Amino acid sequence: MSWAYLDTHIATWLHAGLTDKLSREAKREIEKRDLLISPMVYLEFDYLYQREKVRYPAAIIFAELSGTFGITICPFSFPAIVIAATGFAWTSDPFDHLIVAHAQANQNSNLITADETIRKHYKNSVW
Repeated sequence: MSWAYLDTHIATWLHAGLTDKLSREAKREIEKRDLLISPMVYLEFDYLYQREKVRYPAAIIFAELSGTFGITICPFSFPAIVIAATGFAWTSDPFDHLIVAHAQANQNSNLITADETIRKHYKNSVW
């Protein structure tokens, strides 16, 4: 199976129909891979909704992404993710820690992200 993870920005842009914000390479990845999000992305949807940064609650965003793009929440073991996240000194953001660790723990899967810091530190970032 060929999959790629989406970070929160990418997922929210897809949900909002802002595909013009995506790079050509990100669009290619989205078209050719099965798409996953870390449960942390789902939690960050809720965080953003509570702070009025997005207009819809997590359940609606995820349901629409799932229906439109076939995105699923990766069921990978949380302890494996946390173990993979230890030692990331390059960020203090707990969302970034666990989103990157999720992709890394799952066979160093691709992670589609516009985040320059993540791209600098995770070799399988796609942008």
